Amino acid sequence: MFQSLTSLPADPILGLMANYRADDNPKKIDLGIGVYKNENGDTPIMTSVKKAEEIILNSQTTKSYVGPTGAADYNSIVGKLLLGDSLVSSLGKRRITVQSPGGCGGLRLAAEFIKSANPDATVWVSDPTWANHVPLLGSAGLKIESYPYYDYATHSVRFDEMVDCLSKVGSGDVVLLHGCCHNPCGADLNQEQWQQICDLALKQGFTVLIDLAYQGLGDGLEEDVYGARLLASALSELMVVTSCSKNFGLYRERTGALTVISDTDAAAAIATTQIAAAARAMYSMPPDHGAAIVQLILSDTDLRKEWDAELTSMRNRINGLRTQFVKKIQEVGISEDFSFIEREKGMFSFLGVNVDQVQTLVNDYSIYLVNSSRINVAGINDQNIDYLATSLSAVLKT
Repeated sequence: MFQSLTSLPADPILGLMANYRADDNPKKIDLGIGVYKNENGDTPIMTSVKKAEEIILNSQTTKSYVGPTGAADYNSIVGKLLLGDSLVSSLGKRRITVQSPGGCGGLRLAAEFIKSANPDATVWVSDPTWANHVPLLGSAGLKIESYPYYDYATHSVRFDEMVDCLSKVGSGDVVLLHGCCHNPCGADLNQEQWQQICDLALKQGFTVLIDLAYQGLGDGLEEDVYGARLLASALSELMVVTSCSKNFGLYRERTGALTVISDTDAAAAIATTQIAAAARAMYSMPPDHGAAIVQLILSDTDLRKEWDAELTSMRNRINGLRTQFVKKIQEVGISEDFSFIEREKGMFSFLGVNVDQVQTLVNDYSIYLVNSSRINVAGINDQNIDYLATSLSAVLKT
C-alpha cells in the first residue's frame, strides 16, 4: 500500500533552518524560524516558567488525564487573560474556553467546530496570512478564500479594499483576523479600523475567528487584545484562538486555548459538547505540563509579576530592534525607505526585497530568510546588525 505514496516538498522554513545549521559561516544570521531570540541568539526558558516548573514537579501528585476540554482552572484563567475580569463576568456562561495543544490545536478545533455548525462555510483569510492557516483549516474540509490585507508597495494595510471585500461576505461564513502582531507582515489594524470591522460583522452577519498568538509582544498585554475585547463585547458570536508559545516561551509544550462566545448560555453548552467530541476524536486529551505552568504563573502574584516583567523586556527588545535596524539602514547609505519596519508590531516584517535578492542574501551572505522576505526581527542582535545592514546595502546596489 505504501508504495503508492509520493514525496511531499519540505516545509520551506524547516528546510531553511536545516541549511542554517549546516552553514559554517561564522557570520550567518537566522531570520527565518519564528521563535523569540535573546541577544545571544538563544530562545531561553523564562525564569518565571522555571520557578513554576519546580513548584509543579515538587507538588504534583498525579499524571492522570485532564479530560478532552482540559484543566478547568487553566481555561478560566487564560479566558480572563484574553477578555479581562469585567468582560468575563458580563458574558457569563455565553463564553467557554477549552484547552488545546497549542494555537495550532486551537485552530484545528475551531475548524472542526465551524464544520459541525456549517459544513458549507467559507473561511476568509488575509492576503497574506500565516502559512499554516490554510492547511490547518482547509484539511478539515472547509473552503478557504482570501481578502486583501497588505500592500507590499506602501507597507500598509489595504483597509479600504479589505472592507470592500468583506462587505460581500454574509452570514454563515467566517472571517479570520490576526489579533495583533500580524504574521507575516507585522502591520496591524488600528482601533478605528477594528471598530469598522466590528460594525461590518454586525451588519453582514459573518462570524469572526481571531488568531491571537502574540498577546503582550506588540504594545502590551491589555493593548494587544483591544480588537478581541471590542468584538467580544459587541458580537453575539465569536471565536478566539490563543497561544502561550510566544508570550510564555512554551513552544514545545503545545499550550493554547479556543474561546467561543455564543448568543445564549444554552448554545455555549452545546458548543462545549461539540468541541469536546472533536478533541476526543483527534487527540483525546491535551497535554498538561504547559497549561499547569501558565495556570500557576497567572494565579500567583509574585510569579505573574515576574513573568510580566520578562514579557515586557522581550517586547521592548523587539521594538527597540526595529528602531535600531531602521537607523542602521540609514547609516549605511541605503536610499530606500525602510521606516515601515519601525511602525510594525511583533516579531515579523517583510524586508521588501525580491526573491532573487533573498536568494543572494542566503547564498552569498548566509543571511537566512524565506522567499517572501519575511524576517524575524528577534533574530537581529548587536553582534550581527552591522553585517546585516551592510549586506542588505550590497544586495540592493547590485
